[in-house]
Amino acid sequence: MVAAVNLEAGMPTVEIALRRLELGLSDARMRHAAAVRLIHGYGSSGRGGAIHDGVHSHLARMKSQGKIREFVPGEEFSPFSQQARNALALCPELSRDRDFARENRGVTLVVL
Repeated sequence: MVAAVNLEAGMPTVEIALRRLELGLSDARMRHAAAVRLIHGYGSSGRGGAIHDGVHSHLARMKSQGKIREFVPGEEFSPFSQQARNALALCPELSRDRDFARENRGVTLVVL
């Protein structure tokens, strides 16, 4: 199962979005999800958003600490990305995600 967590609802600060991320990953683990689809948006202007950047930095730390197995930014989620291929090897179900190969900067996939 791939769970979904909306980090951008209500236009939160980065701090609040990161708390939602932690709670969402914890809840997904308790429900035995294999992966989580994080919806963080990419800024209303299209130039990028602080939540997008904060989520990726936070997930990189979590991966280095062994708290998650892999994560793939939406813009890298394609068969041409080694990071995506690693995630798909760990969780083949991700290949059915609607944003696979669509370069959606507003989502990130996390393999627990």
